Amino acid sequence: MKRRNFLGNLAAGSGLVVLNPIYASHGKTNSKKVDNIIVEGRTLEADLVIIGGGTGGCATALGALRNGLTVIMTEETDWIGGQLTQQGVPPDEHKWINDFGATALYREFRKKVRGYYRNNYPIKPELAENDRFNPGNASVSEISHEPKISLRVLETMIDPYISAGKLVLLKETVALDASTKGNRVQSVRVKNLRSGEIRNLKGTYFADATELGDLLPMTGTEYVCGAEAKSDTGELHAAEIADPTNNQAFTVCFAMDYRPNEDWTIDKPEEYGFWRDYRPEMKKPWAGKLLELNYSNPRTLQPKNLGFDPKGNSLGEVLNLWNYRRILAKDNFKEGFLTGDITLVNYPQNDYFLGNVVDVSDEELKYHIDRAKQLSLSLLYWLQTEAPRADGGKGWPGIRLRPDVMGTTDGLAKYPYIREARRIKPLFRITEHHVGKAQRANIQGVTESEARAKDFGDSVGIGYYHIDLHPSSGGDNYIDFASLPFQIPLGALIPQRMENIFPVNKNIGTTHLTNGCYRLHPVEWSIGEAIGMFVPFLMKTGSSPQEVYKDAAEVRKFQSLIRKQGVDTHWPYEKM
Repeated sequence: MKRRNFLGNLAAGSGLVVLNPIYASHGKTNSKKVDNIIVEGRTLEADLVIIGGGTGGCATALGALRNGLTVIMTEETDWIGGQLTQQGVPPDEHKWINDFGATALYREFRKKVRGYYRNNYPIKPELAENDRFNPGNASVSEISHEPKISLRVLETMIDPYISAGKLVLLKETVALDASTKGNRVQSVRVKNLRSGEIRNLKGTYFADATELGDLLPMTGTEYVCGAEAKSDTGELHAAEIADPTNNQAFTVCFAMDYRPNEDWTIDKPEEYGFWRDYRPEMKKPWAGKLLELNYSNPRTLQPKNLGFDPKGNSLGEVLNLWNYRRILAKDNFKEGFLTGDITLVNYPQNDYFLGNVVDVSDEELKYHIDRAKQLSLSLLYWLQTEAPRADGGKGWPGIRLRPDVMGTTDGLAKYPYIREARRIKPLFRITEHHVGKAQRANIQGVTESEARAKDFGDSVGIGYYHIDLHPSSGGDNYIDFASLPFQIPLGALIPQRMENIFPVNKNIGTTHLTNGCYRLHPVEWSIGEAIGMFVPFLMKTGSSPQEVYKDAAEVRKFQSLIRKQGVDTHWPYEKM
């Protein structure tokens, strides 16, 4: 199965990122081994091959490299980092994140982000030593920051391994197909999108870190898509009828700033007329037009007013969308450094749900991504020309698209923010029974305030986010309800049959509903890091993942190993 590149405009950069010229060898007869990366002609071989260099892919690589493995990692764009970078989504996290609720490595990443600003930006002296410094002072995130800073930090974390010959990073590279034998993946064929060069990647183990779970069908790994029926899962909020094509909206994000008394209005987008007048048709009604300063309250679905003021002013009880995902707040820096704030646009108004992009043809995928780009540009144009202002006027022509922030020529993110993908059929499936607050309370016979998530004996990490499903391609409005601080069970990361491939992104063994709380940045990182440590554990024991899962003693050995490396497997309720 071929995968089409998401991007029409990639920044200039090397397609093959290696430091030793032997990796670029075209020889067909000589086999050479450099730091355990085996090179033979156009074939590269390592302990672990990771397809996808997003948040989960990077965490997988770091976990494996830390434990002595050699790794090959591909990345479809020229930026690693996924939702942290190329997709332009400031981290959605929880209130305990600075102290616990993520791996030590993820918290170190966050510290390095703050350190980058301290070392390179003129932060006001009274803020510089704040260990919870928030560059953007966003209302949705305690560490909202520029995507390129996440990129810089991730690069510094992997660079030593590239220099040591332990990691080969193939940018602007996609998987074409895979070779399997029995229950094992043998190799994956990949193509460089810039040069057209095709390579063969061999590994002892493989990880699918793609945003849509592309490696699953290529390898014959059993998977599901979309929404399950209540008769299947028994979940309180599940649909009555299953729909494998019903997936959450995706979003093409972009960055902008504001230049008072200037006109930065873009050309009217081709589809502006459609999007300006578009009224979503859903099973439960949307609040009105999509391009308005209101939306459906995710919890109640009642109309909820929003505000917009690029000067960053507080609008009282009404959320100012400008501050929502702001990534640089000028008031954090010395006078005159910034002429204004910079903010990222990932609003209800540019969620695209007019078509499904999971398990569809390349042509259909491209069609919907192109329309999603038109929606985002139409939202920008609407904000510049028609958005209502408090003074009775319309539009803010001083809003300026910031292509430099996204690293693109068109100003849009390098890659869409994908919320839902193919999901493996796992040894253990996470359902609302395990993490939903109301359903857990019913099961435990307690009040919701007393309820706790299921305690998994095979926990390999923890996380938290409410169950948040954006409007879907199947016509669902928001589905948003309370969850509980949860664990990541190992069984949800192991396919039922395949023995050497793992999901490390949004493709783990959740349901349509529970994906809504397992899809966020720190959880995706924790999933990836767990697999990055699980692979060397398997190589040492010689057991299959299914065998380890069935052996409680082996699971405990693995948990002991990961705890020593900074992974919490249980929530410290006494500190909460």
